[in-house]
Amino acid sequence: MTNRFKTSFLSILLLVIGTCASAQTELTNTVLEGSTFQPIESASIYVKNTTIGTVSNADGKFLLTVPNKYKKDTLIVSSIGFKSYKIPVDEFDASFEIYLDEDVASLDEVLLIAETRPKTGKDIVMRAIEELPENLPDSSYLQKGFMRHKERNKKEFKWLIESAITLHDSNYASNTAENLKINVDQVRKSYDLRDVDSLLAYTSYLKNKSKNIRFSKNNLRRDTIRTSSLVKAIKWNDNRTNGLETLFQGKLNMVRNAGNSRALFGEDIMSKHQFNLDTVLVENDRKIYKIQISESFEYVNLETPGIFNDGYHPKGWIYIYWDTYAIKKIEYELVAASKAQRSRSKTLYDTDITHKLVLSYKEYQDKMYLNYVYYETPKLVNVGVAIDDPKTEIDESAINKDERYYYTVQEILFTEIITDDAQVKEALAKPWDSDLFSPKPYDKDFWKNYNTLLESKEEEKLIQDLTKRYALFKD
Repeated sequence: MTNRFKTSFLSILLLVIGTCASAQTELTNTVLEGSTFQPIESASIYVKNTTIGTVSNADGKFLLTVPNKYKKDTLIVSSIGFKSYKIPVDEFDASFEIYLDEDVASLDEVLLIAETRPKTGKDIVMRAIEELPENLPDSSYLQKGFMRHKERNKKEFKWLIESAITLHDSNYASNTAENLKINVDQVRKSYDLRDVDSLLAYTSYLKNKSKNIRFSKNNLRRDTIRTSSLVKAIKWNDNRTNGLETLFQGKLNMVRNAGNSRALFGEDIMSKHQFNLDTVLVENDRKIYKIQISESFEYVNLETPGIFNDGYHPKGWIYIYWDTYAIKKIEYELVAASKAQRSRSKTLYDTDITHKLVLSYKEYQDKMYLNYVYYETPKLVNVGVAIDDPKTEIDESAINKDERYYYTVQEILFTEIITDDAQVKEALAKPWDSDLFSPKPYDKDFWKNYNTLLESKEEEKLIQDLTKRYALFKD
């Protein structure tokens, strides 16, 4: 090979590499309120008529990777109650922050429209539930996304997992236990520095293995239990409380599972919830009902196997499109309300709010697909008591509350929707594994252009502190 040929070949190779490297464009900026200059959290940033998108973090910041084939398409930044910001991808300018101005419709004007429409919060919500078969997917599909699982006490992060996941669902009318599946495709980070000593989780684990087991004082003492056995119990507890199948197939996936008679938004929805129309907002030039969720005359019960997860009152907001009655977003909390649950929540978690949930949807091909999930719940990890009993006496003076009480936050951002039958069948033919908590090999190349959730400043610092105490995968 001559030197001239070598030089030409090298030039072509570098050109190809440069072209491949530039096949994606990174867009990053901060979204702020136009009047207060405060950051807007969970603003939607997406390319019009595609499934490519992300959401802003607690600081209003975002990072979005867009394939260059979409560079002439429109980038939209939107948030409920604000006017949208639109610009061609190739004209995006990161040197100036993005400000969104408030945009609120007149509630009186909307309610006085001379057509037969529901006018109360209750009637609007019931109409939205009636329209779910029309608004949710009616055929088999895949969704790919990014998940961040964080666990911390009041002082520091104790556990972090970041994963790429795939969700499959047949359609809204199908049973989720049989037709909704989750696979953990890749894991980017996986640290676990929790203090694993929960006898409560251990006893629940033993009861699950054998319904007839009897406990004596000896087998409930921490010094008689192997650490390896306790770790198995904690792993089992992780999956039953924060497993992906639990989240997507259970009651907390309240929109998808509304067709189930025992669902949170099932047949007895009004016995557990009240809905009051608050106002009408605007998002991306469309009116949206903002409806307050409050308690009714019965408790909300999650009926989690092996956990006293009942006796709650709901509170929050539901946002419903005015034109299609499609549910755009739900912000939902469960507050300990019964005497037994208040005692248990205070003793074991040091909080009355034991479930915080945000579900956000995006429209694609005239159907609403899950776009973003935020789920926060306390976690029994460092709890040296044996029985899940509200009457259990604990010496509060011996507890370091900043270190003892744990809670978990799970965030999921879906960035790709696949409706092609051939691709869906191909994916279903492969093995599926929903275990979020099993280590997997780290594939550096996979993550180069994968859209993820941007950490806030606080998260960055806490994660840096965590990495100092735990070795990450080596390059």
